[in-house]
Amino acid sequence: MEYDIQQNKPGLLGAVTTLIGMLGLNILTVAGIEQKRRGLLLETHSEEKVKALHEALNAVDAIKLTAFRQPTLLDRIALRHGKRLDMAEINPPTYRFVREELGVLVDFLGDTLLEGGNHVIGIRGMPRIGKTEAAIAACVYANKRWILLSSTIIRQALRTELLLDESVNSIFLIDGITSTTRGNDAHWSLIEKTLKMPTLKIIEHPDIFIRDGRLKVDFDFIIEIRHHEEDVIRLEDIAMSFTAFDMS
Repeated sequence: MEYDIQQNKPGLLGAVTTLIGMLGLNILTVAGIEQKRRGLLLETHSEEKVKALHEALNAVDAIKLTAFRQPTLLDRIALRHGKRLDMAEINPPTYRFVREELGVLVDFLGDTLLEGGNHVIGIRGMPRIGKTEAAIAACVYANKRWILLSSTIIRQALRTELLLDESVNSIFLIDGITSTTRGNDAHWSLIEKTLKMPTLKIIEHPDIFIRDGRLKVDFDFIIEIRHHEEDVIRLEDIAMSFTAFDMS
């Protein structure tokens, strides 16, 4: 349940929670979201009481209900961090973060990895913004094994084969620039093989990876990381200055 405060009266939250308590609903979490929004995670086994609460709150002038539903992953992230994720209404869905929100990003990405599935996630961002670090931290958060197929975090890592046990329950991390710039046929053959595996894949610089044209990839969603909200991710600068990604 989520609501915007229309009239910031003293004791408003107490009145709302009292009403919830009188109806016998259990409050699991209460959190402020942004400046004038409150979110609550409720538990109940009575559909009638849920309907009664909804009708009662809709009649309260001091608040305006903005959500009243089964909680989604994004709802839980908002309650945990007090902030709604910035999502662009484009295809594929794109979530925007600034560097100071890496903790929120790791939670979001880690919870996504916990759900599993055959998904491909893209991460956009300029050099040294925290793309690989966030992806690895999310794997650790989700207690998943991560495999670097290509990366600049340890100079230029380029894998051409997997060990026998690496193809099971692993999350594959691919750097689009490293693969397209340095990858040989054996490396691309391995990427093609892993993209067909029923496991999660995370591709940094997805636009450059797609622009290469060797493999067709459908991304489930994209993550963008910036230093500040107004920063622009300039793909032409990235493509022209690969040495900016060298860690040496």
